[in-house]
Amino acid sequence: MAKTQTRTAGKKVVKKKEKKNVPHGVAHVQASFNNTIISISDPMGNMLCWASSGNQNFRGTRKGTPFAAQVAAGIAAEAAKEQGVRTVDVRVKGPGAGRESAIRALNAAGIQVTSIRDVTPIPHNGCRPPKRRRV
Repeated sequence: MAKTQTRTAGKKVVKKKEKKNVPHGVAHVQASFNNTIISISDPMGNMLCWASSGNQNFRGTRKGTPFAAQVAAGIAAEAAKEQGVRTVDVRVKGPGAGRESAIRALNAAGIQVTSIRDVTPIPHNGCRPPKRRRV
């Protein structure tokens, strides 16, 4: 038989998130023109924490700025340090403006960057790209 949780005086039973101790991680920086998403995982690919520019209350065109990427990377780095991450390999994907500033923010937050790799998918003449912008 399954055990049932007893509730006393209407209080919720909240399960705390377990803290892992992962000394080395992988930081995935996905920088598009509209947003920057920073995800930090362990070397096996299990997600530890993430942050994005939109998640930090930047809206509209401000989400794609380098400053928004810097703030998001700082938040992700602090959450990763709570999990015990001290060094990261950085994998950057996309053409966005927040690529370099996100890496600098990770370094400034006290996480040592051991390597930087560009994993932007490049087509071998696949789909036709969108038309060029005329500004």
